[in-house]
Amino acid sequence: MKKLLLGICFSLLISPLLAQTRQVKVTDKSNGQPLEGVSIELPNGQVVLTDKNGLASIPEKTPSFILTAIGYKSTQGRSTADLTAIQLERQNLFLQPVEVKATRASEQAPFAKTNISQKEISKQNLGQDIPFLLNQTPSVVVSSDAGNGVGYTGIRIRGTDATRINVTLNGIPYNDAESQGVFFVNLPDFASSVSSVQVQRGVGTSSNGAGAFGATLSMSTNEFREEAYAEFNNSYGSFNTWKNTIKAGSGLISDHFTIDARLSRISSDGYIDRASSDLKSFYLSTAYLSGKSSLRLNVFSGKEKTYQAWYGIPQSEVGNCRTCNIAGTERPGEPYDNETDNYQQDHYQLFFNHSASEKLSFNIATFLTRGRGYYEQYKADEGFGKYGLQPVTVGNETITSTDLIRQLWLDNYYYGTIYSLQYKHKKTQLTFGGGYNRYDGQHYGKVIWGKIGVPDNHKWYDLDALKTDFSVYGKWQQQLGEKWESFVDLQLRNVRYDIEGFRDNPTLATDNRYNFFNPKLGISYRHKNWSAYASFGVANKEPNRDDFEAGATQQPRHETLYDVELGLEKKTSTYTLGANLFYMHYRDQLVLTGKVNDVGAYTRTNIPKSYRLGVELQASAKLTSWMKLAANLTLSENKVIDFTEFLDDYDNGGQKEVNYNKSDIAFSPAVVGGATLYIYPVSNAEIAVISKYVGRQYLDNTGKAERSLDPYYVQDLRLSYTLSRKLAREVNFIFQVNNLFNKLYEPNGYTFSYIYNNLMTTENYVYPMAGINWMAGLNIRL
Repeated sequence: MKKLLLGICFSLLISPLLAQTRQVKVTDKSNGQPLEGVSIELPNGQVVLTDKNGLASIPEKTPSFILTAIGYKSTQGRSTADLTAIQLERQNLFLQPVEVKATRASEQAPFAKTNISQKEISKQNLGQDIPFLLNQTPSVVVSSDAGNGVGYTGIRIRGTDATRINVTLNGIPYNDAESQGVFFVNLPDFASSVSSVQVQRGVGTSSNGAGAFGATLSMSTNEFREEAYAEFNNSYGSFNTWKNTIKAGSGLISDHFTIDARLSRISSDGYIDRASSDLKSFYLSTAYLSGKSSLRLNVFSGKEKTYQAWYGIPQSEVGNCRTCNIAGTERPGEPYDNETDNYQQDHYQLFFNHSASEKLSFNIATFLTRGRGYYEQYKADEGFGKYGLQPVTVGNETITSTDLIRQLWLDNYYYGTIYSLQYKHKKTQLTFGGGYNRYDGQHYGKVIWGKIGVPDNHKWYDLDALKTDFSVYGKWQQQLGEKWESFVDLQLRNVRYDIEGFRDNPTLATDNRYNFFNPKLGISYRHKNWSAYASFGVANKEPNRDDFEAGATQQPRHETLYDVELGLEKKTSTYTLGANLFYMHYRDQLVLTGKVNDVGAYTRTNIPKSYRLGVELQASAKLTSWMKLAANLTLSENKVIDFTEFLDDYDNGGQKEVNYNKSDIAFSPAVVGGATLYIYPVSNAEIAVISKYVGRQYLDNTGKAERSLDPYYVQDLRLSYTLSRKLAREVNFIFQVNNLFNKLYEPNGYTFSYIYNNLMTTENYVYPMAGINWMAGLNIRL
């Protein structure tokens, strides 16, 4: 790790001396005004953006490049002088995705954020899930149940898990309404349809849906392509992993219509035993565009079947059997071959955008997300009473339990609307928006087979749940002179949970209502190559569904986060340097303490005080015309104040309490770093050396080393080459080696402890990642 950091620092120091570049200036053809944010795509796949003066730097010997910007026609440019001037012609169509702009942080907004383009995503999209495509984003830690990034995957940002990350698809909320989790496995190969991603860290700006309690992830697919296209993307690699994708689009038909479509399939045996995945998806989008309005319909769906690998393996057994999987082993003999998770999720999105004038625009969207599926389990020696069945008498023997196969079902509808109104005039920009959504969920269980005494397709519970979410927000950005800009963002949110009961506690019905006020304010400064910002934000978050099962006398309180962000950045034509200081203070954060609920399951408990204090460092540099380096490093302290642990005491019954004055927050490493070295040996070729370091992670909030995951440092290597041919616009070859040096590591796990025979025993379970493995891709673009 020290060598990596020293190498990064040295490279950044010498970068201004080595880079040889020339400038491109981009202006509006109609009025000569400089254009900010124009995307310049170089032959080797690099993408650079113009600044507020319309300027961008490209390698000196770049023969040609493609320029794209929302509202303008794509243009091919050629570099012929020290300063290449290019004018873009306006596209007389309303192309702005207002629904995304309303919830994303602008370039000047005083928040920590990272923008990722479609080009950056496509370079690494070989079949791994979306979290793994974001692995080089600051403060990100990813994990995979199957060990190779296909199937169920997890992401944490600044130590916060997906239940605290607000995720939107084209501005429409995606988090599961009840668990508030994010299940990317239900969106197989969605990255192939994504045109851009923004990751906000901390409270961020007001968004739609679940409260952002650590980060916001905004994905957009509503991209306009002027010309017709077709793509065939295929990849194959370790563990019999396949990805096949077909994409096509009509381009602009009759100056108004567009149609885009995608069909995908991903399959893998997984690194872990039997952790197979069979994933299918499609995406269809059609739009009508005019000078002042656009109407777009998106329909997409994902269907997954994954063999369960949810349980991990004992940490003590990692050296003996890294790939062991206990799922399905309750069946005598061979593991049950259908211990699988089966789920289909269909999305329907309808958008209307309109520009009333140059100053005023608005949008409204409606959506429906339809989810249904189950996971199947073989259970041995299950008591009849647990399933509402009577004991069976055979002769003189009374049988009270049996082996059985059960399915736990979810059948739900999630629907609603979002809207926004944007006004921009001179130095003032106002945005008003919000949304209403409703979740109707049905939970039920079926026993599809029993060894004895079980009727066919016996249903032993059937419980409904309702959740509604209503929010409004207003955002005001005001330019103060040449260098300063203020930002005010106020949100009101109303949430209602109505739960009929729970599988293990069917008589515990709850009806909870919450009213939240989430203010954010900040100020930003820009002068020449420097920018700085400061912001303060408040976020409130309701508990998850499982938290309400704690019991009638243990109902959880909502959580509150106070977030302070301070940022400083310098951008030049050859390098960028940035630092973001954050302090996140939690009140009543819900964490696992070892405490059990009314039915004996471990439940999360509100803790009065906890905090995260850290700094995120980012840098990128053009070392030469053929080499570039990008790196990030997060250093943080993550602590719980006055934490009480509950231990099961099997000697005396009940639980024993252990107090800690100040301890580490679980899954919050003090050091997270990433670096990518890009080498461009010849035209249209790229070599990427990708590094990731994650410090020690504690499995609970006690800060004990014996309940932790070891730090790890891994490196990947990616090679790509692009050919241009008459029969195909592009033929792209990609070869990636993951975990190049075969590091054996585990990024995720869980722990529990208990007292027995006057001794405290701790059992850790971990999720091992694959050693060295590879993927190869062939992408053809017509």
